[in-house]
Amino acid sequence: MRTILVILKKEFLQIFRNRAMIPLIVFMPLFQLLILSNAATYEIKNIKFNVVDLDQSYFSRELVSKFTASNYFILNESSFSVEKSLESFKTYDARLIVYIPKNFERDFRTSGKSEVQFLINAEDASAAGIINNYAVNITRQYNSEIVTKSSVIPEKTSLININYSNWYNPELDYTTYMVPGILVALVTLIGSFLSGMNIVKEKELGTIEQLNVTPIKKYQFIIGKLLPFWIIGIAELIFGLNLGLYIFGVPLLGSPFLILLLASVYMFVVLGIGLLISTVTHTQQQAMFIAWFFMVLFMLMGGIFTPVESMPDWAQTIAYFNPIAKFNGAMRMIMLKGSQLKDVVPVLNFFAVYAVIIMSLAVWRYRKTE
Repeated sequence: MRTILVILKKEFLQIFRNRAMIPLIVFMPLFQLLILSNAATYEIKNIKFNVVDLDQSYFSRELVSKFTASNYFILNESSFSVEKSLESFKTYDARLIVYIPKNFERDFRTSGKSEVQFLINAEDASAAGIINNYAVNITRQYNSEIVTKSSVIPEKTSLININYSNWYNPELDYTTYMVPGILVALVTLIGSFLSGMNIVKEKELGTIEQLNVTPIKKYQFIIGKLLPFWIIGIAELIFGLNLGLYIFGVPLLGSPFLILLLASVYMFVVLGIGLLISTVTHTQQQAMFIAWFFMVLFMLMGGIFTPVESMPDWAQTIAYFNPIAKFNGAMRMIMLKGSQLKDVVPVLNFFAVYAVIIMSLAVWRYRKTE
């Protein structure tokens, strides 16, 4: 035990003397939470749109006002020519054209039906789909208003009123959805990058050979090397949780101690990955490149930015064995749903098995390359 404590002291001194590592430990989590929580969102605002209103009626003006009154659209220009308005697509001055044909109001008053056309710049397919949903929802809401007031509807006709509620994220705040995922990414990067780079640095400096000829046993060396980053990772998670709670107002309905329990086991998984990477690389650049390659794949397929359920079947199968996907799902369950230990026991067991396998493989590989 005394040997491990001496190695721990040496490692912490080495970490805090490293000028390149301090910014990664201190500033990386702060920037990730403050920037990504606001930037990584599928919500689109300030969408510039053009109007081609050939009807110039009360109904058409009211419809346009519904767009401008929303928090999503900004009127760029009005014209009477679709061809002229389409020029705005080429210069990115507008992403949507609302085309209102002649007799828009008259047709509705006489037959109860009318048409409006949306022309959307679909270079970015996902953004175009979101813009279309916004436009359709605004039009539907306006349609409901004028149908209710219109004399076209018979008096005996009863409209269906739809009441809905959004569970776990009532305000549909994307920050609430993103912060738990970014905390997962933060812990993952701390564990895999820093642990792998630290061990490889010993190889670069030539001190790994000196350590290998000392009486220090293998398990003492590995524990002494990895435990500091386990402590740093848990501390970063606690810091990030407090930042999410008090700066972004993200709810924490479940137990914070349950999150720490999951994170404690999960850290052994990512530390094992970092240790394994360090055994097959000889420079910090190599370690960083390989770690970044695998971590980007894990995060993109981990449900942090895109729901796993929206992925193809083969991607969902891969995500089933992705520890980031498991931890991300468990974090959102605990923070947003208030899930308890019995709900995340399968994830905890998965991490325990995964940690044993990856650590055993890393230690075996390390023994071979000694």
